[in-house]
Amino acid sequence: MLYRKFGKTREEVSILGFGCMRFPVVDKDYKKINEEEAIKQIRYGIDNGINYIDTAYMYHGGMSEPLVGKALKDGYRERVKLATKLPSWLVHSREDMDKYLNEQLEKLQTDHIDFYLMHALNKAYWENLKKHNVFDFLDKALADGRIKYAGFSFHDDLNLFKEIVDYYDWSFCQIQYNFMDENYQAGKEGLKYAAEKGLGVVIMEPLRGGSLTRNIPEDVKAIWDKAEIKRSPAEWGFRFLWDQPEVSVVLSGMNEIQQIEENIKSTETAYPNSLTEKEAALIHEVKQIYESRIKVNCTNCRYCMPCSFGVDIPSNFEYLNEASIYGDIKASRNKYNSSLKSSEKASSCKECGKCEKLCPQHIQIRKMLKEVVETFEK
Repeated sequence: MLYRKFGKTREEVSILGFGCMRFPVVDKDYKKINEEEAIKQIRYGIDNGINYIDTAYMYHGGMSEPLVGKALKDGYRERVKLATKLPSWLVHSREDMDKYLNEQLEKLQTDHIDFYLMHALNKAYWENLKKHNVFDFLDKALADGRIKYAGFSFHDDLNLFKEIVDYYDWSFCQIQYNFMDENYQAGKEGLKYAAEKGLGVVIMEPLRGGSLTRNIPEDVKAIWDKAEIKRSPAEWGFRFLWDQPEVSVVLSGMNEIQQIEENIKSTETAYPNSLTEKEAALIHEVKQIYESRIKVNCTNCRYCMPCSFGVDIPSNFEYLNEASIYGDIKASRNKYNSSLKSSEKASSCKECGKCEKLCPQHIQIRKMLKEVVETFEK
């Protein structure tokens, strides 16, 4: 296992972190973690060099933190850096922050959290936390030792990301980033911006929720097969990230011993700037093939928004593109139905056409929204 300095904290973290949101479960029930197996997996990871364990208040319907607390008994807590997250959307007062942190310390059976994140910050959650004086909470939790370092995880646009980075003396941040998402949300520019400010950077969704490893198209497989050093699609995804010196730790939601073994093995030579020019070119080739499957050339500029009837046009196109790029309509349909309110779905379009006059990409929005309905609602 290789380790890297975690930004200005100077802590040493394993380049592979254990994400605790996809444990094996019983009876397909997300809240019923297979405790024996999950504990065995976490400890196997730690015994083989992983020292960054990442959980959150809401993972596994609130059951991840208690499970992690059990797994880190018997001396394992002292061997790891533990990360968990304040549920930003549940905060309605300054007192709520202390309440949730104290509850998390109890669930995790520890007296401190090494890396404490404000969870899933977007514009609304950020404004909510500021309103309730999150900085007073963080300053006091740092001073009394309940948390060692403060950070945030992020899901919004680059401008907001930079604003948050500059607003407080954060130690680290967590962003979604992979070879398909270099210009998505914080993206590569955000990664470099945070690193230049001395923040450790944690990567989530390194394989886009598994999209880069499932249903590999034949033309993509043919490109990976051209490589002199043979690697699995998962390892290519990880190596792209570890090649960048600004990346501190890459999280993986592992739930099989074999998966953990393979991911740990792939860390062994993953030094920054170690990919050859040929290998980097292969990754770029694969990216181009996936991008050629994009159905709608939507850049998420949001000039079309707000829609008079409540349709979330960019999100509809994002799910349609994902289904086309990765060939997994079922997964995209699930996201479409769970993430969008009925008014936000394509079927709420009244075909007024105002959005098309505003679109700098000249997309036939009404026509493409009908395709979204055909794909996900029929």
